[in-house]
Amino acid sequence: MVVISDILVQGVQMLLVLLLAPLLTGFVRKIKARLVRRRGASVFQPYRDLLRLLRKEVVLADNASWLFRVTPYVTFAAIWVAAALVPTFATGLQFNWTADLIAIVALLGSARFFLALAGMDVGTSFGGIGSSREVMIAALAEPAMLLIVFCMALVAGSTQLSTVANHMASSYVGLRVSLGMAVIALIMVALAENARIPVDNPATHLELTMVHEAMVLEYSGRHLAMIEFGAFLKLLLYISLIACVFLPWKIAVFGTGPLAYAIGAAAYVIKLAVAGFFLALFETATAKMRVFRIPQFLGAALMLGLLGTLLLFVSRSF
Repeated sequence: MVVISDILVQGVQMLLVLLLAPLLTGFVRKIKARLVRRRGASVFQPYRDLLRLLRKEVVLADNASWLFRVTPYVTFAAIWVAAALVPTFATGLQFNWTADLIAIVALLGSARFFLALAGMDVGTSFGGIGSSREVMIAALAEPAMLLIVFCMALVAGSTQLSTVANHMASSYVGLRVSLGMAVIALIMVALAENARIPVDNPATHLELTMVHEAMVLEYSGRHLAMIEFGAFLKLLLYISLIACVFLPWKIAVFGTGPLAYAIGAAAYVIKLAVAGFFLALFETATAKMRVFRIPQFLGAALMLGLLGTLLLFVSRSF
């Protein structure tokens, strides 16, 4: 019975991220519309869009290979697994022993690898441009992410997310300059990885400025639905990661009971809402930067992660 209950709680978390991901995107779009005095679509519009795409027929190019067909499912599965491994309302769940920060970075990297290959598979010029820009962003975002992981590992003594969350929630951490640098770097990487302003505009349809959308122009039907769902999950993943590591308040410890789980779930939803509001506010007040300035933006995140790691090394030496 204990094993069954553990699996049930883990299954609830997997379903929770699956259900909340489109709602988070719809909430961000709604807030952005309200901030510019527009009514905006319903917060449930992403669910309707996914259902509409799932009902549509898939149109494939004549020269599309098997890679083009399997990429939507591979990317969705990799991102869903990574999002489900991040502790949301409780730590120490059944599969949280696999929730390693390096493993999550590897899963996201594999999803990006397949999507970049699929963008070049058909041979369109826009797909090639989008894939090359995505790889350029990844070449700077992944090292910055790994430096942030090393910074967290030096603080908590582990890269396992449950251990990191429990350590950050304790009174032994306190305020540290290195952690401030790490959280700023992680936010910058999250904006780049999710193709958000100022790196990319998720609402644009101008091919010359698109990054993520340029790679998926040839997709349609259920394939496009899987890719869009994966993008929703990726945004939720990064917000969950920031909340788990830097805002672990009210997150329940495994085995504390249904009431603690309910409080942790409510706190998690509140964190998502607050993060979604600030994301919408930031995107409304900020303009998209030129593509050639993206390396400078991510280079700043890389330097912040490096400085945070070096500060921890120096503080430990003395």
